[in-house]
Order: sequence, then structure tokens, then C-alpha cells
Amino acid sequence: MGLRLKIEGSEAIGLSETSITTVEFGADIPHDSNARSTDLGSTVLIKGKILADAGGKAADDTSKIARWSLVPAENSDCYRKVQIDVVNASQVVRQITIPNAFVVDYEEDFTDETGTGVFTLLIKQKKDKMVDLKFEGGFSGE
Repeated sequence: MGLRLKIEGSEAIGLSETSITTVEFGADIPHDSNARSTDLGSTVLIKGKILADAGGKAADDTSKIARWSLVPAENSDCYRKVQIDVVNASQVVRQITIPNAFVVDYEEDFTDETGTGVFTLLIKQKKDKMVDLKFEGGFSGE
């Protein structure tokens, strides 16, 4: 199974199956609620490897993600369209589209034990745009 990440904004960002290791989607509802809350949010936690320029292939786009994480709230580019594809046997089995995503947390960790860096990206959908979030599956084969 592979995971692909595409981010659209002031610049295109793309990470392939070789970079992304984990994607966790979550629906955020206040835990003190006694009924289905209208205060609904969503988070997506993405983890992966930071790949260096090697063998003629360009380095991955994680540095662009790091720059996105630093865009201030006053700049509309802090909100970007994010698409995550879960791929199995060349078929998309799940597609998550977050049209107004913003970075909650971004971390990079470099150790000499693993030989590569790892990143963790936590994003959320803008709360007043929750109806635009798409969580789709059941795509037919190509």
C-alpha cells in the first residue's frame, strides 16, 4: 500500500509513496459533548521520510512543507488544498481532499541512527469550511 500527498497553493508540493509512511485521519468532536456536536473539526497526521538528492533524482518537497508551516495567519496562503491518495495495486482505495488546510504542527527529526530524516505534519481543515472536506473511497479499477 502506498500513500501520496499533493499540496496546492502558491507553489505545488508533492510527496510520493517512497516518502510518506503514515497517514492518520481523525474527526475532532469535543469530548465533553453529550450529543452530536456542531463543533466538528478534522485533523490529518502525516509522517514520512526526508529524502535527499540522490542518483540524479531531486530531493523531496519537505523543505516546501517546512516553509508552508511558517506562513503567518494574515497571509491567505496559509490555507492550501491538500489531497492524500491511498493506493493499493495501482488503484486509489481512499482519497482525502482538504481544500482549506492549515498547518497546526510541523517537525523534522534528523538522527545518524536512521540515516535519513523524518518529518511529522499535522494539518486541520478550516472549521467554517468543514462541509468542503471530502473523504472518498470505492474507486473502480483503471
